[in-house]
Amino acid sequence: MGRRFRGEGHHKVDAKGRVSIPAPFRRVIEASDPNWTEGLNPELVIVYGDHRRSFLECYTIEAIEEVDDQIDAMPRGSIERKMLQRLFHGQSFPTSVDETGRLVLPAKLRKKIGLENEAFFIAAGDTFQIWKPETYEQEELLKTESWLDELPEDFDPLILLDRAKGA
Repeated sequence: MGRRFRGEGHHKVDAKGRVSIPAPFRRVIEASDPNWTEGLNPELVIVYGDHRRSFLECYTIEAIEEVDDQIDAMPRGSIERKMLQRLFHGQSFPTSVDETGRLVLPAKLRKKIGLENEAFFIAAGDTFQIWKPETYEQEELLKTESWLDELPEDFDPLILLDRAKGA
C-alpha cells in the first residue's frame, strides 16, 4: 500500500467543473500511480457508486488495483462479484489530475452529489472523498460528533486500534 491521504480542505468549483485538489493529496496520487513520472498527469479513479452514496470516493491507481484484485478473487458468476464489479467498475470514472493540480468533475458526478460552487475534500486513508460541504456537515460530521458524545469524556479512540489487533 502506498502513502496515505491526510487532512481536509474546501476548494472552489468553477462552471466547467474544475476543482483544485489539495496539494498534499496530489503528492499521494503521484506516488501511488505506477505509471506517473515528472511531466505526466497522474491518474486516479473516482467511484460514484449507487443511489445511497452522497459523495465521490477517489482512489489512487494502487488503491483501486487492490480492490480490483479482491473482486477478481471472488467466484465468477457470484452475485457478490457482479454487484462489486457494477459498483467499482461500472459506476466509476477514470481520470487524471491536470498540470495545474485540478480535476474536471463531469456534470453527471456534480449533479449526483449536488456539488455547485464549493467542494469539501477529506482524507480517508488510501482514498479521499469529495463532498458538497453542507451534506458532509449534515451527514458525516454529525455522525462523528454523535458517536463521540456517546463515549466517556476520557475515552481515547486509539484504544480501538488495540481491539482491532485482538489485544
